[in-house]
Amino acid sequence: MLQIAEGPVTAERYRLLVESVTDYAIYMLDPQGTVISWNPGARRFKGYEDHEIIGQPFSRFYTEEDRAAGLPERALGQAAETGRFESEGWRVRKDGTRFWANAVIDAIINPATGRVLGYAKVTRDLTERRQADEALRRSEEKFRLLVQGVTDYAIYMLDADGIVTNWNAGAQRIKGYAPDEIIGRHFSLFYTPEDREKGEPQRTLQAAIDNGSAEKEGWRIRKNGETFWASVVIDPIRDDAGEVIGFAKVTRDLTEQRKVQAELDAAREALFQAQKIEALGQLTGGVAHDFNNLLTAVLGSLELVRRQIGDERQLNLIDNAIKGASRGISLTQRMLSFARKQELALQPVAVDVLVAEMGDLLQRSLGPLIRIETDFPADLATAAADSNQLEAAVLNLAVNARDAMPEGGVLRVGAKNESVGRGHRSGLPDGDYIRLSVADTGSGMDAKTLAQATEPFFTTKGVGKGTGLGLSMVHGMAEQLGGRLQLTSHVGRGTTVEIWLPVASAIITAEPVQLPVETKMETAMEPRPLTVLAVDDDALVLMNTTALLEDLGHKVIEASSGREALSVLENNEIDLLITDHAMPQMTGAQLITEVGQRWPNVPVILATGYADLPAGAGAGVLRLNKPFWQADLEKAVNAAMARRTTAAAAA
Repeated sequence: MLQIAEGPVTAERYRLLVESVTDYAIYMLDPQGTVISWNPGARRFKGYEDHEIIGQPFSRFYTEEDRAAGLPERALGQAAETGRFESEGWRVRKDGTRFWANAVIDAIINPATGRVLGYAKVTRDLTERRQADEALRRSEEKFRLLVQGVTDYAIYMLDADGIVTNWNAGAQRIKGYAPDEIIGRHFSLFYTPEDREKGEPQRTLQAAIDNGSAEKEGWRIRKNGETFWASVVIDPIRDDAGEVIGFAKVTRDLTEQRKVQAELDAAREALFQAQKIEALGQLTGGVAHDFNNLLTAVLGSLELVRRQIGDERQLNLIDNAIKGASRGISLTQRMLSFARKQELALQPVAVDVLVAEMGDLLQRSLGPLIRIETDFPADLATAAADSNQLEAAVLNLAVNARDAMPEGGVLRVGAKNESVGRGHRSGLPDGDYIRLSVADTGSGMDAKTLAQATEPFFTTKGVGKGTGLGLSMVHGMAEQLGGRLQLTSHVGRGTTVEIWLPVASAIITAEPVQLPVETKMETAMEPRPLTVLAVDDDALVLMNTTALLEDLGHKVIEASSGREALSVLENNEIDLLITDHAMPQMTGAQLITEVGQRWPNVPVILATGYADLPAGAGAGVLRLNKPFWQADLEKAVNAAMARRTTAAAAA
């Protein structure tokens, strides 16, 4: 409400002030709402000149809708009644365009009579501000819709105390709470009891305040109690004064990604272990082969020397050396087993029968403090295995179990039929298998020891108490048979060893290959002197083979390579060929193929420590495993010659 002061000076100053204002439309109305004055500001954003608007009702600035609703009259009525009226709304310029205006109407009262003399009206054009506000509102609405539409992330706000103040669709999907179930509750509800007890929610908020943001991963809890692995980012929200007024929180469910990453890491680790074991196998196999050659020379020489000595003390020393060499043979066989280069006699094996027949041996090996329990189903299938190697493997595992139970315990041996499909924990190809398990109640192994347990020469038994080849031998045998070795162990709770063996197929025959009757007869007869071609690139082995053959009464021609052997055959009558396999330039298998084509009547003995010969190599050829005794060599020679006799008679 305005009161007009008396005096010409004051009125003039007021007029000059109003006339100088251009950002506001300031004009006067008479009691009926007719315009009686008009300032430059009114002219600028309403578009009317003085003569065009003075004397006209101010209602023409209103929209048709507002005039029809009687808004101009109500505005004057409220101003007259209360002294002032203020509103915002659309107004109309002279050219018909609309603008958003803030309008204030003050009643002018005669202080003497209290009668309304007219109205002072001030209007401000707020179109730009409204447009900015509307743009902000639309932006905020779009942002709200965007946040609400996100379902892969939980996006929500917390107040300064950690109370949830809003909730998006992603939060509802990931955490399981509807908005009305969680808004107003503390966000620590999502943490595990252990994390809440340690004060993790409060520490996270404080870290966000201190560092400007906090990012963490950890287990969180859904409404149904299920845990999930979450990635969490919390940002503090500050007011203009820098005070924290709340937090913005974004949570992502990484459970599946974590699972996939864990599987990828496990696959990488498995590949690394496989590559490491393969490299160790190659190294061990090569070393074992060289040892075999050395032991062949040592054993042969010791045998020959022993026959020439009559002194009992010297004989004892030689026998002791032979025993040491025999232990070396056992060691190289284990090394070859780990390297999967041993020769296996594959046949159907009834695992339950094999273990039952080992009962007395196992009990004597374990001692009275350990009880043996067995568990085999009646319908257990037969396994494709080498019974001797499998028996040695079970005995090895039993001895390891005994050493883990110095004060006694239980050894459980059992087997089950297993069908392996895609993604099976064993990692085996699809098919049917026998799972033979040997479990003890001993000291167990920690994770580090368990990871190294199948590596060759690794042992926990102390210096001189174990070769470290027991488990590696079992591992190599299982792999060579097309199966798998798996270990599980926990400190203080024992160890379980599983040997997975393929089920025997119809193509495996249980009958060993029998030598012809003539072979057996020839073995018992006095052999005639032969001209033998001995081929080996190792000079020590070649010299030993020659000495053993000459001691048997044969004439020997030596060759250090396959090419040299072919040259000898071209220029000499040869009764028998004995050749090594692993030789440079031309292998024994390649030499045998060449001889079979050019001299088909010459019998051949393949003397080797290798089991993994190329497919078809030496097919139908007698094999003599290195290292060998003279008696083994003699039997092989007789068998080869008997085969030739049988073939000649058949022709």
